[in-house]
Amino acid sequence: MATGGKGKSKVSPLADRVVIRPLEETEQMRGGLYIPDTAKEKPQQGDVLAVGPGRYEKGEHVKMELKVGDKVLYGKYSGTEVTIDNETLLIVKESDVLAVVG
Repeated sequence: MATGGKGKSKVSPLADRVVIRPLEETEQMRGGLYIPDTAKEKPQQGDVLAVGPGRYEKGEHVKMELKVGDKVLYGKYSGTEVTIDNETLLIVKESDVLAVVG
C-alpha cells in the first residue's frame, strides 16, 4: 500500500498491520557512567511508514485509523522487529498502537 522509509524499499503490510520506524533515543549519561546500547530501554514511540488496507470484521471491511506519517506510541513488547535495508523496523497490529502523538 505505502512505501517504506526514504524510498529505499517497498513495504506493504497486510490486513491491519502497521510498519513503524522507532525513534532513536539520544545517548544518556548518568553520573558520568556510559550506558551501553544493550542496557537502554527501547523507544516506545515511532513514525508510521506504511499501513495495511484494513481488516474484515463480520464480513465488512474496517478501514485503518492510522495513516503514513503519524507519530505513534506503542506497547513495550508489541510487534515483530525486522531489518530491511539495514534499517530496523517494527511491524505491529493496529490494535497494539496506543495513541497518536501531536
